[in-house]
Amino acid sequence: MRIGLLGAGPWAQAVHAPAIAAHPRWSAAGVWARRPEAAAEVAAISGGPVHTSVESLLDACDAVAFAVPPAVQAGLLETVVGAGKHVVLEKPLAADLPAARRAAAAVGAAGVRSATMLTLRFDPAIRAWLDTVPDGAGGPGTTATARWLSGALLGGPFAASAWRAEHGALLDVGPHVVDLLDAALGPVTGVDHGHRDEPDLWRFGLVHAGGARSSVVLSLRIPVDPTDFEVALAGGMGPDGRGRHVLDRRPADAVACFGALLDDLEAAIADGTDLPVDARRALHLQQVIDGVVRAVG
Repeated sequence: MRIGLLGAGPWAQAVHAPAIAAHPRWSAAGVWARRPEAAAEVAAISGGPVHTSVESLLDACDAVAFAVPPAVQAGLLETVVGAGKHVVLEKPLAADLPAARRAAAAVGAAGVRSATMLTLRFDPAIRAWLDTVPDGAGGPGTTATARWLSGALLGGPFAASAWRAEHGALLDVGPHVVDLLDAALGPVTGVDHGHRDEPDLWRFGLVHAGGARSSVVLSLRIPVDPTDFEVALAGGMGPDGRGRHVLDRRPADAVACFGALLDDLEAAIADGTDLPVDARRALHLQQVIDGVVRAVG
């Protein structure tokens, strides 16, 4: 299978490109980016040529990995899936909810396989944690808390990202946290409160289909190092209806996680099956995030 890379930002250079280069069954079909010099830097890592147009890249590949801002991803997605290419998507899926709905609909209509780069879901230890969530965790007796605090947007390669400027941690790490809570406790069906303190401290509560509730605190502009991360489920679990189930580590190797995603995508293409983190999942997460924005007002 041949995979092309759309975009040449810091995440493409640090994660996508080395993962593609190292994968034993995917071959690099090259890179396209708006800045050819940046594309050349990424292609030197991933392998494959620098393409002068999106159409040239599509002619050379079976699948496309997006590493571009949400608005750019949504704008190019219909063309990519219309050409019959499978896709690796970044989150959020689009710049706003209507565009995300159109993007997910385009993927569905094209009949291609899709995977969203929800890094936590491709880490072996986190997968094991999800597999061992006790019975009854999604019921009304369970509450959960999630915390992700770091200084990632105080400096460094992502601090100048325009799409992160307005909603910061909510759009960046929010989808990861909501996805993990949703996977552990059952589908999020509503947002029951939301609050934001400047410059980037988000607090919100979620309601899950089985009656469980979760609360989230996020910021990428807190001067803390290393990142403070924890997801904890409490109560309503196990044979006696009590218990605590805690995750207190993030993936140490994002490149390995992207490699695991490529493994799963390859299997889904071969079997003709959908992945649990496909474009529909990305749309669901964007709907929840949009609900948080509206709750905050």
